This record gives sequence, C-alpha cells and structure tokens, in this order.
Amino acid sequence: MSEERATDIHDVKPSSLSHLIGNEHVRQQVQVALDSCFEDQVRFPDTLLCGPPGLGKSTWASVISKELAVELHETLGQSVSGPAEMNVLLLSAKDCELIHIDEVHELPTEQQTTLFMALDQRKLIVQSGNGQTTIPLAKFSFLLSTTDPHRILAPLRERMRLILEMEYLTEQELVEVVRRRSRALGWPIEDAALPEIACRGRGTPRTVLRILQSARRVARSEGEDVVSLAHVQRACQLDRIDARGLTSQEQKYVRLLGTGSLRLNVLASILGANSRTVSEVIEPFLVRSGLLIKDKNGLRQLTQEGLDHLSKSRQQGV
Repeated sequence: MSEERATDIHDVKPSSLSHLIGNEHVRQQVQVALDSCFEDQVRFPDTLLCGPPGLGKSTWASVISKELAVELHETLGQSVSGPAEMNVLLLSAKDCELIHIDEVHELPTEQQTTLFMALDQRKLIVQSGNGQTTIPLAKFSFLLSTTDPHRILAPLRERMRLILEMEYLTEQELVEVVRRRSRALGWPIEDAALPEIACRGRGTPRTVLRILQSARRVARSEGEDVVSLAHVQRACQLDRIDARGLTSQEQKYVRLLGTGSLRLNVLASILGANSRTVSEVIEPFLVRSGLLIKDKNGLRQLTQEGLDHLSKSRQQGV
C-alpha cells in the first residue's frame, strides 16, 4: 500500500516563527514579546494584528500559541452575535491561554464593549432574572485580527499592548512561501514555476498557495507528480488569472477603460455589479498595482502602466 500523501494545501501549516516568511518587523516584535514572557513568566500581551486580507494573520496567531505551548481559542467576529456566544468564549480560556477573534471589527458594539470591560476588570457581568451576576475571568490574552482597525471601538483598540501591522510580501518572499510549503507537503515543483506563481500572488501568501493548489491539481490530472511551469500556466488559464494576478472581473474592468475614462456608475452598470462591489472589491488591487487612477471628479482611467498591460494582454490573446 502506498504511503499516504498530502493532497490539500492546508495539510501542513507553519508551527514556529522560523517557518513564517515576510513581515520581518512583525517577527521581531513577536520574538521580543515571547522572550519577555518566558523571562518574567507572564502572559502574552494583548495583541492587535492589522493588515489586508490574505496575509496570514490567523496563521500568526496559531504560531504564537504554538511558541507559547498554550491552547488557542478561535472564533470569527461575525459568529459572535450576542452575549451568550461572547460569554462562552470568555469563560472557555484559562490563565495564559489565548483567545483569537478574527475580523474583530465585525463584532457588534455591545460585544466590543464586553471585551474591553473584560480587559479592564477581568470579570464578566451576566444579566439574570435576579439581577446581575459577576464572574471572575482567567488571566488569558487576546489576539484580535482585523482588516479595518478603525471599526474597532477606540477603548478596545487602545487597550492592546502590542500592535502588529502586517504588510504585503515581495515576489521573492512569495517564492519562498511556495517553495517551503511545497517541500513540507512533499509536492515536487520546478524552480521555473515558482516565480510564475509569485508574480500572480498579489503580495499575499493566501493567493500563491491557492495557485499552487490549482497547479498541483492540474499536474495530478495528468498523472504527474512534479508541478511544472506548464501546469502553473494551465491552472491560471483555467482560473482566468492573468500574468499580473488580475481576476476575470478585473481584466474586464481594465478592458472597459481601454478606450478612455469612465465613471463608477457606468462601469458598475456594464459589469453588472453594484457600485460598492466595484469600488471595494474590483478597484483596490488595480490602484495598488499602479494600473488605475481616479481623478477628483470621480473618473476612472488607466495609467500608462495599465495601458501597457492591456496592450500586452491583447497581444497574448488574454
């Protein structure tokens, strides 16, 4: 019987700080905090992890718990809809353990208030038919992740003792992310395939790992064990991802602006999407990558780099 092998990108995950790529300034902050905790035998400082989606904030939280060798209690801000869910979460953690709330800005205001009261007073006030019951809380630590720190109540945000501001990775760092994950999974990959994935990675580990998974799927469909450059290109063709990592909707958006400037409502109408989806989902990466600019009158137009990319894409038949 053949040895069982990993088939999913999440079958292995980083388990120590040395496994994490990029955001060296964050690594140093965390390492100092860990060393201080071990020296003083105290809990980890309450921490806010900030940054765009896809940078691995949850992975960092998991690694911190593994470095501390303590249990990590995790939940999503969207899943805590009322006092009952929050109470269960706060009462589940013991001394020095970690509570990680991902997308904490999605918590209702009432639940955010409960969090900073828990931080301040280390107690939980539960309403009952006979009035209020006060329950002492363990000395656990919060790890709060967010893509939008300004939606977190100021009193809660200000009570975080460690702020980790995560940034997009470089293409070379993304190459290393793919190399290490493929090695850990036992998925052989050609060196030429690594930069091909990284250049489409949009600066995020999540994106390059998704492309790696897709490329391996193509390889296995052909009975191959080694992921090649051709497999990556075929996977991106199937997923309609171009050489800059643009999705099919983003590519269509760029083509629409190929003949001149347009307003948001016009673009949204042609794309069949509402204006908020266009401005918050489609446009951000185009602006960040230098392909799109918006003038003071609200007109959208391609930069020279955007026009060059469009021309190249047409030549390649994308």
